[in-house]
Amino acid sequence: MTTPSRSSPDPASEIPDVGDLHLRYYPDPLLGKRCRPLGVPNRAAQACIQRMIELMYEHQGIGLAAPQVGWNARVFVTNVDPDGLTSEGDRVFIDPQLEPLSEVPEAEDEGCLSLPGIRLEVERATALRVQALGFDGEPYQLDAAGLLARCIQHENDHLDGILITARVSTLQRIAVRSKLRELKLQWDEQERRT
Repeated sequence: MTTPSRSSPDPASEIPDVGDLHLRYYPDPLLGKRCRPLGVPNRAAQACIQRMIELMYEHQGIGLAAPQVGWNARVFVTNVDPDGLTSEGDRVFIDPQLEPLSEVPEAEDEGCLSLPGIRLEVERATALRVQALGFDGEPYQLDAAGLLARCIQHENDHLDGILITARVSTLQRIAVRSKLRELKLQWDEQERRT
């Protein structure tokens, strides 16, 4: 595993206006795209990250990735604090690199803010090591297990354009097909209004 780059954000990489960030739902095309590296965040990127944390709380999530709010960047935030999501548990992951530490994956129930009403049994490593840049742009390494490891893997999948529906059996996908159709109809209606 290599250390994430501390280079500055690519000038071509667009940092959105904070006011434009809002939760995106399936089948928004950005949810299916691999995101670009960010590098050391500038003030505009830090403002976007802070807004992501706010949106994570507003939607009562434990993690949120940049593409879920319309930002094409390899960034996600988490807080799996079981005591009511205090800001002490906020974690920022910029350009993360993951290394599984457990050999046998475990299946557990997962939901996704971008797939409301859908819960699926997803297999994940139970422990991992992640290297990333933090909010301040400094590199760090973290060993995680349990819910935090699962959350990190889930959010990291978003950076590669992978939703939980791609991580499950065909039978599970069939079981939620009607709900996915419903979400697509809602998304299409919203797009027509804008």
